[in-house]
Amino acid sequence: MEQGEGTNKPNKASQQPLMRERGLTYNDYASIDDDQRYELVDGQLELMSPAPIVRHQLISAELFSRLRDTCQSEYIILNAPIDLILSQHNVRQPDLVLVHRSRLYILHRNGIMGPPDLIVEILSPSTLRRDKVDKLKTYARFNVPEYWIVEPILGILEQYVLQEQRYELENVYQGDETVQSNQLRCVRFSMGEIINNIPHIE
Repeated sequence: MEQGEGTNKPNKASQQPLMRERGLTYNDYASIDDDQRYELVDGQLELMSPAPIVRHQLISAELFSRLRDTCQSEYIILNAPIDLILSQHNVRQPDLVLVHRSRLYILHRNGIMGPPDLIVEILSPSTLRRDKVDKLKTYARFNVPEYWIVEPILGILEQYVLQEQRYELENVYQGDETVQSNQLRCVRFSMGEIINNIPHIE
């Protein structure tokens, strides 16, 4: 396998929370085959956390199902793992992504090339800062119009809407309040429905 110019291929012996390699491109990122999952942030590899807990996956599956029920005719709905290629030096892997069917040109064999219409990230203890600070800035910078952050224990959805290249907290949903979006008018569910439909896991 060819390596990116001026870089060393990460290997299992060098696993650490942050890989100290800079100036990498998508081609470098795509060439890695060491069975780990990474994101590319301003040309630097970041090793992703271990597999999410079961509750995270159950909520992701339930959200996917609810969005598919009401939005599938208008949007392509994709879930992790999927490469979101925002630039040659920035590749993220969101939990859920919606792309309007009028914008199918951003879907490519290797991933999504450009900002989708909605990104959803489900928090876990190891991704709290990454999702609420780092990705919030990245998604705003690359003009993703709407971003949801879901807290899986309390069942809270924070809705951020892009305003002049920065996110404003539009609403916070919990319990039986119906989640609504001016951008995605097909959205119709409550976090109470999501939480009540998943089994209790010890």
